[in-house]
Amino acid sequence: MIFHTFGNRENGVIVLLHGMLTPWQIFEDAAKALAADYFVVVPELDAHTEEQPSRFRSVEDEAEQLRAYLTEHFGGEVYAVCGLSMGGRIAAVLAGMEGIRTQYLVLDGAPLTKLPRILIGIMRRSYAQIIRRSQQRDPKVIESCKRDFLPECYHPYYFRIADNMDAESIGSILESVFSDFAFPRYDSGMKILFLHGTKGNEAVSRKAALRMKAVNPQTEIRCFEGYAHAQLACFEPENWLREVSAFLRK
Repeated sequence: MIFHTFGNRENGVIVLLHGMLTPWQIFEDAAKALAADYFVVVPELDAHTEEQPSRFRSVEDEAEQLRAYLTEHFGGEVYAVCGLSMGGRIAAVLAGMEGIRTQYLVLDGAPLTKLPRILIGIMRRSYAQIIRRSQQRDPKVIESCKRDFLPECYHPYYFRIADNMDAESIGSILESVFSDFAFPRYDSGMKILFLHGTKGNEAVSRKAALRMKAVNPQTEIRCFEGYAHAQLACFEPENWLREVSAFLRK
């Protein structure tokens, strides 16, 4: 795991966690904007490091690395933890760890729902094929990526991740991210925002959002009609920032 930081260390700390196969740079503009008022930490999560390979073991291992970093450098005091998709799952675990105290938790499309093993197996084969074809720079994958996954400006970073990704990490990510999640009852003073869309697999995020609110009534849910998974953060980062900034100012 590699940490990128922005802003004045004397300000409150905000952590931004990217999703699976998504480069940390999707949050770079948001980090620079938020750095006017906060100290922003944007990690390259394991198996997503661009300069050298690393291996993803589990959501809990990623959260523990973050907990250790935040405890060492900031005494565990965090203003906000924001996570996208896989990063949202990690954020939800991190926010409940001993020694971490955060005022805001923002989850965007967080998959906090267990999926059947047969479906995980299908996803594993599909992602492995996508990575192989990405490593070959298959034109169809590039076009599909540009249309459905990431704007073209992020492609150089994505392909560096793909070049370093291995089958073991893909399996570990899917097994861990889509395992059962014991929804914790967070401190009632911690404000929670859960964003999700309505297209495709966003039904998983919607179910997780409703369960989060049932356990933590202070949760605010915002549904973006017609949006696909991670679409707001990846394709409309300025609108994502506007939504999150407004929430953090409450």
